[in-house]
Amino acid sequence: MAIFTHDPLLGRYQVEVEPNYWAHLDYYLNDDVLVITHTFVPDELRGKGCGKILMETVLSDIDSLGKKILPVCSYVKIYLQRYPQWQHLLTD
Repeated sequence: MAIFTHDPLLGRYQVEVEPNYWAHLDYYLNDDVLVITHTFVPDELRGKGCGKILMETVLSDIDSLGKKILPVCSYVKIYLQRYPQWQHLLTD
């Protein structure tokens, strides 16, 4: 698994997707649900699978915490359609 940091006060996960390159995912909490508002991958790494590394790392952590998600970010919505194994994290 990639190296990551999670700052619950800021509502941000950061994942090292390549040495010295960090992607991030922003969210806010609504009760026990992480409302995912934004993802970012450095421009020079787009199209190289770094978004997938970001999502797999963050979703694994969210799953281990027993939380649910509500994707607002369009990338996250598309990702969840492509990878149905994460559907159980979606809030009802």
